[in-house]
Amino acid sequence: MAAGYIINRGMLTFGIHCQRVCRSVLHVQVREKKRWMKTYMYLMAKKLKLEGPPPPKPRWQQPNWDYHAEVAAFSSRLHENFSLEDLKAAFINPCYVQMEQERRRKLGVDSETMALVLKDNIQLSRKGADFTESFLADFCRASFPSLPEDGVESLVGHLTNPAVVTYVARNLGIEDLTMSAEFPVPDDVLHSTFMAVIGALQESSGAERTGIFLRDFLVSQLIGKDLFDLWPVVNPMGLLVEELTKRNVPLPEPRLIRSAGASTVLPLYFVGLYSDKELLAQGPGETLVAAEEEAARVALRKLYGYTENRRPFDFSPQLPPQRTLLQSVSGN
Repeated sequence: MAAGYIINRGMLTFGIHCQRVCRSVLHVQVREKKRWMKTYMYLMAKKLKLEGPPPPKPRWQQPNWDYHAEVAAFSSRLHENFSLEDLKAAFINPCYVQMEQERRRKLGVDSETMALVLKDNIQLSRKGADFTESFLADFCRASFPSLPEDGVESLVGHLTNPAVVTYVARNLGIEDLTMSAEFPVPDDVLHSTFMAVIGALQESSGAERTGIFLRDFLVSQLIGKDLFDLWPVVNPMGLLVEELTKRNVPLPEPRLIRSAGASTVLPLYFVGLYSDKELLAQGPGETLVAAEEEAARVALRKLYGYTENRRPFDFSPQLPPQRTLLQSVSGN
């Protein structure tokens, strides 16, 4: 009995101790934020509202930045064999050189010490722009032999448009490496920097490798684009008549194929163009004139080989059929 009483009493004492420990754990209060945090956050929010957000800084002015390593990484990331000296020069814009000289002059540095051993990218930008325009024009002529010169110029103008070039440049990370006086980098400065990178690649790897680079990153911007969104034609029927006359094909005759909702506010007409009793193309429109113009555009796409179901561009690593094209661009 005594032994059993001692065991029961010990178990009771242990149970009471566990209950006290559990109560002490349950009643512990943890403060997630310090008392001064609320006041600090209020002052920071008020300061942000009054002064606005801080001005953005370029990546090369922020800590933990190794410019040489970043330039080398840019070359490796694109799988291109750039000369690092030419690539560094391609990123240096004249506005940055002027800003640096003015900053040193304000600091009181003498003229001999103030002289910068920096080469801007003016020459590389001109060389890259000339090569880009000539290559894109030859590429469009080779891809669409029936396309007239006005259409080729419109395609090249779209691909060399600052909006398209800056879009490609920002997605390639060129903006972070661009040495410019303003940040964010203006579109014209970024455009010239991209052309300078093209010039540096031509200096380092030759015309053939540079053409493949332009094909991969600029020509690919034609994917999903309609021909007449890039080349505005005022009179498509007149252009179609001109093209058929050159090919000694009978002139087209528009005919109403079908219509729906002619007496409603949203009518729909389908007009077909026939030449020598053969259907050239058909197009829809809200009016007969609009349907006839759309049918003419469809016929022109077929003549020029710029249809939606055309054969896609060859983006394979090697382009043996276009070796003569690249050699003609380089002048070899």
